[in-house]
Amino acid sequence: MLRAHKLCLLVAMATLAACQKNDLTEPPVPLGNFYLGLNVVVADKMQMVPISRPATAAEWETSVEKAIEDRFGRYDGNKNYNIGISVDGFALAPPGIPLVFSPKSVLVITANVWDDAAQKKLNAEGKQFTIFEKLSGETAIGSGLTQSKEMQMQALSYNAAKAVEGWFLEHPEWFGLPAKDAANAQTPASKSKPAAATN
Repeated sequence: MLRAHKLCLLVAMATLAACQKNDLTEPPVPLGNFYLGLNVVVADKMQMVPISRPATAAEWETSVEKAIEDRFGRYDGNKNYNIGISVDGFALAPPGIPLVFSPKSVLVITANVWDDAAQKKLNAEGKQFTIFEKLSGETAIGSGLTQSKEMQMQALSYNAAKAVEGWFLEHPEWFGLPAKDAANAQTPASKSKPAAATN
């Protein structure tokens, strides 16, 4: 019975792991005239959840900066945009007891973006994100058991950069593209149904 349980767990882990995908090898999603200018990450005021592996401000700054560069450095637009990230808090799951106590890792950041030429911040207020580790074969039983601190930070930083990209896609007008609401409101006349004929 125990062997069957372990086998089912291993199969589930393998299935989850197979579903994980790193999209940085694919072409970036359209982001208008975006080109990464300054990439600034600060973590000097971050808070650590008591149940966490320790990590320094410098470690988080290096990790998140790399994730931002990896994602946004792919864009080759003709206008510089500066990204500022504040690491507000984190928890890196420590080793626990599988299926009984297996805490998850989390990262909280606040993001801002500036039009470099206009020296203007594009978002009125900082956008805060709470980033969780993705469910996978390694995190299903607790990433503290299966991943090093560096691997946990890398995964959270990757997810944070992707979340910022998703936020940018909600505001295409910042990057020289039609506003999202305006684009959705446009309906080609050719697609409209003709009025019914009346006698």
